[in-house]
Amino acid sequence: MADFTMKTGDDGVAIITWDVPNKSMNVLSLEGWGELDALVDEALADDAVKGVVITSGKDTFAGGMDLNVIAKMKAAAGDNPAKGLMDGLMQSHGILRKIERAGMDPKTNKGGKPIAAALPGTALGIGLEIPLACHRIFAADNPKAKIGLPEIMVGIFPGMGGTTRLVRKMGAMAASPLLLEGKLNDPKKAKAAGVIDEVVDDPVAAAKEWVLSEPKIVKPWDEKGYKMPGGAPYHPAGFMTFVGASAMVNGKTQGVYPAAKALLSAVYEGAMVPFDTAIKIEARWFTSVLLNPSSEAMIRSLFINKEALEKGANRPAVDDQKVQKVGIIGAGMMGAGIALVSALAGIQVVLIDSTQEAADKGKSYTTAYMDKGIARKKATEEKKDAVLGLINATTDYSALAGCDLIVEAVFEDVGVKAEVTQKVQAACPDAIFATNTSTLPITELAKAANDAEKFIGIHFFSPVDKMLLVEIIKGKETGDEAVAKALDYVRQIKKTPIVVNDERFFYANRCIIPYINEGIRMVKEGVAPALIENAAKLVGMPLGPLQLTDETSIDLGVKIAKATKAAMGDAYDDAQDEVLFWMFDEGRLGRKSNAGFYSYDEKGKRQGLWEGLSEKYPTADEQPDLIDVQHRLLFAQTLEAVRALEEGVLEDIREGDVGAILGWGFAPWSGGPFSWLDIIGTPYAAERCDELTAIYGERFSTPALLREMADKTQSFYGRFGPQAKKAA
Repeated sequence: MADFTMKTGDDGVAIITWDVPNKSMNVLSLEGWGELDALVDEALADDAVKGVVITSGKDTFAGGMDLNVIAKMKAAAGDNPAKGLMDGLMQSHGILRKIERAGMDPKTNKGGKPIAAALPGTALGIGLEIPLACHRIFAADNPKAKIGLPEIMVGIFPGMGGTTRLVRKMGAMAASPLLLEGKLNDPKKAKAAGVIDEVVDDPVAAAKEWVLSEPKIVKPWDEKGYKMPGGAPYHPAGFMTFVGASAMVNGKTQGVYPAAKALLSAVYEGAMVPFDTAIKIEARWFTSVLLNPSSEAMIRSLFINKEALEKGANRPAVDDQKVQKVGIIGAGMMGAGIALVSALAGIQVVLIDSTQEAADKGKSYTTAYMDKGIARKKATEEKKDAVLGLINATTDYSALAGCDLIVEAVFEDVGVKAEVTQKVQAACPDAIFATNTSTLPITELAKAANDAEKFIGIHFFSPVDKMLLVEIIKGKETGDEAVAKALDYVRQIKKTPIVVNDERFFYANRCIIPYINEGIRMVKEGVAPALIENAAKLVGMPLGPLQLTDETSIDLGVKIAKATKAAMGDAYDDAQDEVLFWMFDEGRLGRKSNAGFYSYDEKGKRQGLWEGLSEKYPTADEQPDLIDVQHRLLFAQTLEAVRALEEGVLEDIREGDVGAILGWGFAPWSGGPFSWLDIIGTPYAAERCDELTAIYGERFSTPALLREMADKTQSFYGRFGPQAKKAA
């Protein structure tokens, strides 16, 4: 079956319907492009057709481009991928320009057939770029619909004319939130912003009526005397816009995200030339971004790999384990957050704590969350009542009867968790039991359970409602049913799961703790704290290691250090403990005490690095190169990821990359630690590790796996990626 079909009514309006078979949402493929092109040609050539409406056969319009299309275009180009991509892009632009010009005389702008877009719901990426080429956009009054251009979020920018058309339609200033931040709007807000033209109950009927009204269809930028809203770059107002935009982009991206800079360049250069030249400029910059390894890595990790994991790429082959009723033990911050996301997903929740007051307080977290949603018009009182109605806050363990999943989120203590496990299983013996822990070994905790096969770890990140990642940890005896139950539950609550095997700190904390420790070590060495923090941000980390320590709390760091030393004995490297323990003794516990590596005002606003830090650990006269500081911070994390793969903690490098970005913000521009190693190359990575080891110590020693791959000049995705696994 075709993705696009056309039917012309007795009124002379041709309806082109986009309806990709066996897909819940339309995505554009190369075949789809060809079908749309042919149907537009047919409609424009048919004298019986007075105009065209492009719509969808689904309740949404489109989710965007199939990003695998880009990979096909690059592969098909052989030894000259730049030419292949540029040619493919210009062919696509030709289709959209054909829609936009619609048969008008190129000199007089006379004639042509009106073409309207009728959007029943969400329209993203190319799903908005096609309508932007039409002469008028009608959208259904659907508050759940999202309209926008989110490409910047996965390392590219709207390169099918969306950038050029939106800026010419709205002006650079008004278009910047949609282009540079990927902001999505509901239809009414999209209309208010000037992205679409009409919000109606029946967009197809309204579009047909408009098409038959003999409207003027020439776009403003195709008319003589066109002036860009807000001013072009050489206009005084426009000049200030572009100066500000450049500062904003560099401030937000620190120069490590190539797509944002390329987008701004395409807008700036394109604004000074005619439309058809601007489109070529946009295509040129888009090609440049697509050929950048950062873009390829971001698309792979943040789109292809993330989507595969959310669809259950590594799910055991057992029956559906959808959760009907979940019991949550512990109504503190974590338990309250887990209850919230569960109820939002429509799951019945039993929230238990030792006192009714504590249980009610945990439920009130959901009340406050829903009240904020109502204030922002994102929720209703009816929705609030429905969500709260799903949560039973109680002290009575017998209320757990009928639960098919238990999530325990009590204090991080083996004894406390064991006691709770036994109480729960006495009341609800058949449920899958999940413990929410960030450090305690799952296999050890499972000893308190009736059946270790039904015991699993689920590590939520805080705050639960905002963090996208959930780490699922298999104990040595955890069975497939428990893994499938955990995966299905995480997907129900709209989070991204990764599955790892049981080992100290699992995967996420195993990698992030060395990052924090390396930053603290440098303070002790006399490296300027500002250099440490800014080096991290300039290489794409959302927070420097010192700020991250403040956010997670210094007393937690002390607790982890003591527990790790007790477990590892002489093998434990305590170089960073002196600084950490001194801060703790000074009562500087981080943000929560308004005192840490940073100073804070009385309202908790960060004021800058604490001056006392440099007084205790004076800054050395000779400071290291920026790249050395950055490599210490990146390799500290990345080598742990490699060791996790080497030791079998990680079973899939896709989970390693996605987990790193979503779990602790590992330089998203890189695509994650394994993608970063592929970008710099394993031979260089091994060589750099040897240099760092010689200067800073054995913690940077090259893992045997990385050494072997370097010797063979292998890449991680070449050896461990899904395509390699299929070929094996």
